[in-house]
Amino acid sequence: MQGYGHGMDLATLSALSEPNRLLIVELLREGPLTVGEIADRLGLRQPQTSKHLKVLSDNGFVEAKVDANRRIYRLRPEPFRAMESWAKSIRSVMQDRFDQLDAYLRELQSNSNSDNNLNNRDNRGGS
Repeated sequence: MQGYGHGMDLATLSALSEPNRLLIVELLREGPLTVGEIADRLGLRQPQTSKHLKVLSDNGFVEAKVDANRRIYRLRPEPFRAMESWAKSIRSVMQDRFDQLDAYLRELQSNSNSDNNLNNRDNRGGS
């Protein structure tokens, strides 16, 4: 399911839906880390951590730099920019809808007040 021109799709959101992957992203916000450092900080096994990092890498969230026999992972900004753009577009659509709802409710309230005024006049005039 594409995000209609805002660079978002279901796979991108799905990659972050797993709690450990989201924790990895939170850790990497502080700066680059090796697989071992991530595993230690999260209390995960290295193979499990590597699988999570592969999913994040496949979805463009992280990239690895090879340093001797270590892989150092860091966040990539592009998918987060795409998510921000998508969220802004959703916010804009929802704001437009709320504005339309607000205008409609004001119109209903105005009509209701007008009807009440007419009923009050009719009741006073008939006494």
